[in-house]
Amino acid sequence: MAIYVNMVDRFMSGWGRAANGTSRLSVRCDTREQADAIERAALDRKEMRYVTISTRPARSRSAGDMLTVRHVSEMKGPWRNYMESA
Repeated sequence: MAIYVNMVDRFMSGWGRAANGTSRLSVRCDTREQADAIERAALDRKEMRYVTISTRPARSRSAGDMLTVRHVSEMKGPWRNYMESA
């Protein structure tokens, strides 16, 4: 069963494809350990808010929202540091 780490990206909200709404990110994980690592990474990033772990991906709440769903293997940079230390 997939586990999702859902969050709101304050930096990306309000412009681009989320110009009239909120930018939401869902990271699909294969294990709880991966989800815990992504949650820690998100909580350490100032632009990420409302970080939750769920069995479902986030959903758009208005027409202006942008939802991005990524698999944990697609997460790069600082996100990987948390994965390697888990």
